[in-house]
Amino acid sequence: MTDTPGHVVVGYDGSAPAARAVDRAAAEAARRNTGLDVLCGWPWSPHAYPASGGPGLAMDAALDAVAHRDTAQAALDARAAHVRESHPGMPVTATLTEEAAAPALVRASRDAPLTVVGARGHGGFAGLLLGSVGLRVAAHCEGPLMVVRGDGREERAGERAGEGAGEAQDPAGTVLLGVKSDDDAPAVRFAFEEARRRAAKLSVLHAWLYPPIPRGTRTPPSEHDALDLEEYRRTAEQVARSAFGPLREEYADVMVDTGAACADPAPVLLEASGSADVVVLAAHRPRHRLSLQLGPVTHALLHHAHCPVVLVPVGSAEDR
Repeated sequence: MTDTPGHVVVGYDGSAPAARAVDRAAAEAARRNTGLDVLCGWPWSPHAYPASGGPGLAMDAALDAVAHRDTAQAALDARAAHVRESHPGMPVTATLTEEAAAPALVRASRDAPLTVVGARGHGGFAGLLLGSVGLRVAAHCEGPLMVVRGDGREERAGERAGEGAGEAQDPAGTVLLGVKSDDDAPAVRFAFEEARRRAAKLSVLHAWLYPPIPRGTRTPPSEHDALDLEEYRRTAEQVARSAFGPLREEYADVMVDTGAACADPAPVLLEASGSADVVVLAAHRPRHRLSLQLGPVTHALLHHAHCPVVLVPVGSAEDR
């Protein structure tokens, strides 16, 4: 297996979902034959420290902050030690920073082959990992981001880490790629790489709504639109096949199937995620850089998919 430059980065806040994210991130690092950076960002305490109130309160707040920092550091070190025990020889670093969790993870993502967060972090040091923190990371992450969620199949998939590329064999699982258009090329390449690493099948799925009417309405096409509908359907069905065409020869060892559906993309992809090990989506950046909007399809998958979701950043384009 070829080494992947950089280390996989994972956010940790002490919660059980974050611990699952660390375990999954370690499996992903093993697949890439690289190291793991476990990052715990501020705040480490569920309590807000008073800005003023006299010397006594200020001293109590300072002592409280030190105590919570020590607790967070101990939990972080314990989780890193667990990874080292589970993956002997893997380089593992544990970083507790006073930088806010979201910008710390976004900054770390610049050089990471993969950044990982848990779907939820309630009960941990920082609280929300796919609340305010996770959503900000998803909106601004500068490299591929995996959100670990689902029904536990990700742990079983993690057990196959290292089995991947090399010998010809039946696919060990499924990488689901949701494509919208040719603009999704970076996500398509990532999905091929992911399928090769896992010795998995790549399932490429394109769903669309016709006619292009506002989401939520249910006005059917009229009879005189039938020919237009059929032409649109034939064109749309080519999207899934044309998306991977340029890479098919390069990834001849990856088994690929394609699908198309004239339906709302969100529920179609959600249903398909039930039989996948991971879902890959292109993350088209909003026109306004400070916006947190991810688009309805991406948002639905991040909150309701049955398996981990990977967002692959794509330059400025129409929002997903």
